[in-house]
Order: sequence, then structure tokens, then C-alpha cells
Amino acid sequence: MIEALLLDGLPEAAPAVLTGTPLLPRSGRREFAAGVSWELQDLAPGATVLIDVAVDGARAGDLAEAPQVSLTRFMALDAAVLSSNTMPVTARNISVARFD
Repeated sequence: MIEALLLDGLPEAAPAVLTGTPLLPRSGRREFAAGVSWELQDLAPGATVLIDVAVDGARAGDLAEAPQVSLTRFMALDAAVLSSNTMPVTARNISVARFD
């Protein structure tokens, strides 16, 4: 299960209200959060599975993070924003055993 997603954008893409004063035109950041419940299927060693998460306001190139709720050293989550409002998250079995 993914509990929260954090997206960091480029300062020049942040809304004006976040960019501070005219003396600090490039300060500020945009943050968005989204949560989804994801029941992973049985994964063979090295196998991956993908889910698209809707994140309103996200733009291609934003930095993305997909933290795990349950701590496991056998699964790695990768996230990226490749298009507006959508963030694909990939789960990868990094162990040598089948993950269920």
C-alpha cells in the first residue's frame, strides 16, 4: 500500500503565491499528495508491476517519491511524473525469492 506521494517541482513552475517576494522570485515549491491502496500480485524475482496514480497539478518532470507503508526489504517502489496529472509507480521484487 502506498500511503503518500510527495512531488517536488521546479521553483519557476510554482504558483506566484509560493514564490515569495520579487526579491526572491525563484524560491518556493509545489507539493502534492495522493494515496492509493494497492494489493500487489504474486511477483517472481526481478518482476515488476505498474500502477498509474492520479495527482492533480503534477507536471511532467516533477520529482516524485513513493514511500512504502509496510517496511519490506524485498520490494522497491519507483515513481516519476511523465505527463500532467499522472504518476506511474513501479513495484519491483528485488529479492531472489517469489514475493506474495
